[in-house]
Amino acid sequence: MNGPAGDHELVARFLATRDESAFSALYQAHTPYLWRLAMRLCQGARSEAEEVVQETWARSVRLLPGFAWGSALRTWLAGILINCRRERYRTGLRHAALDAEDSGRGAATNEQGVDLERALASLSEELRSVLLLFDQEGYTHVEIATMLQIPAGTSKSRLFTARRALRERLGRAGAR
Repeated sequence: MNGPAGDHELVARFLATRDESAFSALYQAHTPYLWRLAMRLCQGARSEAEEVVQETWARSVRLLPGFAWGSALRTWLAGILINCRRERYRTGLRHAALDAEDSGRGAATNEQGVDLERALASLSEELRSVLLLFDQEGYTHVEIATMLQIPAGTSKSRLFTARRALRERLGRAGAR
């Protein structure tokens, strides 16, 4: 039942009868991916990532009847997740203090990993989102443009700027 064909069938069952097992199958199939993406976008803040993933599912249930299958369900869900994260960030809902579970976030086994996490964290939300979606998740600029509601050229420009900024920051970190 995995993949787009299975997603179509599960979505149809869920929309037709609010079949809990269909929703559960969708949730189980896509939540691990959404979780990983949320953790990266939230810079490892577990409680914030959990809230973003839950808000993503809540919104997707409301928006699912209008989903036109112009992209894969996973891509559509990622777009919702990114928008949820962006709204939380913009409206100041971002937590100032992380709970004890979050205090160990970004712990790397080596100094280079720590430097990379710091460099990523220093990027603006817009740059970090494009960089992670393109380099980490493998989305195309067209898919990223759809998710972030920006032109594909803007996605390309942000990726170029993000990579340049990372090189500069990592170069400075290595010079210490």
